[in-house]
Amino acid sequence: MGVILNAVLGVFGVVLIGFVLRRLRLLTEEADRSLLKVTVNLLMPCLILSITVGNPALLHASNVIAPPIVGIGTTVLGFVVGYIVGKTFAGAIGLTSPAHIRTFAFCVGMYNYGYVPLPLAQMLYNKGVVGVLFVHNMGVDWTFWTIGVMLIAGASGKGWWKGLFTAPALAIVVGLLINFLGVSEYVPSFLGHAVEMLGQCAVPIGLLLIGATISDAIRLMHLHKGLKVVAAACGLRLFVLPLMFLALARFLPVSDELKKVIILQAAMPSAIMPIVVTRHYGGDSDTAVRVVLGTSVVALATIPLWLKIGPWIAGMH
Repeated sequence: MGVILNAVLGVFGVVLIGFVLRRLRLLTEEADRSLLKVTVNLLMPCLILSITVGNPALLHASNVIAPPIVGIGTTVLGFVVGYIVGKTFAGAIGLTSPAHIRTFAFCVGMYNYGYVPLPLAQMLYNKGVVGVLFVHNMGVDWTFWTIGVMLIAGASGKGWWKGLFTAPALAIVVGLLINFLGVSEYVPSFLGHAVEMLGQCAVPIGLLLIGATISDAIRLMHLHKGLKVVAAACGLRLFVLPLMFLALARFLPVSDELKKVIILQAAMPSAIMPIVVTRHYGGDSDTAVRVVLGTSVVALATIPLWLKIGPWIAGMH
């Protein structure tokens, strides 16, 4: 338990530093745009290539085909559960319009599949699990930019297809092709070292940007005015959905690496990116911020819990 807690606190510690840097104006909003572009288009692809190329776990078809399907399925499950609960109990939890309900469902269903689980996977598991996590996230990413955008925009989102051709997605495809073609040994060693060094910068910078984004979001709303929404979101995202995810991990005929990825994702709070996407596609920003911030704060306590008991529930010894 101590190892898990230290890993979680380390990740959120970097997020807190990003929060403080924004408050001190050492990390400005102008800098965000450049850092985000560099992280998404260079650093993250380099990290993906350094993990996937030559990774023996990704030579098995079961670790390439099943993970994206599981990623799609778990994300859609979250959307459906969030929408049913939001629609059924809208008045009780303070969702007063269709936009509120759609935003609630979108943010509850969209778990943090990147910058928080990635460093935890690197600290707690081996390279094989991290590689499977990347492949799994292709499915989550696809669902985010298709079904997720249609949900938040009321099925009228435009330009969603652009999210399918991101640099990280292309890096995963390239890395898997290099593996299957067996040409990883022909990659020059100096190029491999350069890619690895750049990749090591991706997660810390991404976590700093998350902290800065949270700082901005807190300025825009009053969290205490939506405590019912926060409570409902935490109940679903951090307790009900994790149990469903772990049931899938227990009964699905998938590899141990993928089971560990499912356990890790089961413990995650809502993703940060829905705050931005909600604003762009006409959802309710206040609801998005409340769900994301509320689940992120409570997750400090629940992540270690689920990572500790998750393997037992999932039937892993």
